[in-house]
Amino acid sequence: MPRIAGINIPNDKQIDIALTYIYGIGQSLSRKILRETQINPSKKASDLTEAEILKIKKIIDGGHKIEGELRRELLKNIRRLEAIGCWRGVRHRRGLPVRGQKTRKNSRTIRGNLRKTVGSGRKAAPAPK
Repeated sequence: MPRIAGINIPNDKQIDIALTYIYGIGQSLSRKILRETQINPSKKASDLTEAEILKIKKIIDGGHKIEGELRRELLKNIRRLEAIGCWRGVRHRRGLPVRGQKTRKNSRTIRGNLRKTVGSGRKAAPAPK
């Protein structure tokens, strides 16, 4: 299993898909990296040579924010929004959708899959003593 940027990428995947297992690298960036290194995107990750892996590592380390550095930057941006008290910061703090989505019906994932439904209106009869 090749190890790139501290992540073990899967052997059985094509290298353009396997690079997307690294946080911060999507399909378009993966293809761009492979174009720069002149590696065939349909090649399996297990078939890469050490020289090809080093080329990929060099380009990724050269100027792309990935993994911990990218996560820290995103967290810092969210903390800044919360500190200045803007609308997006308040929404982040409350755990609600930030980008203008409706919350009446379809924000279950951000709210933790809450299901507040009303029953028939009758309370259950108390159990006999």
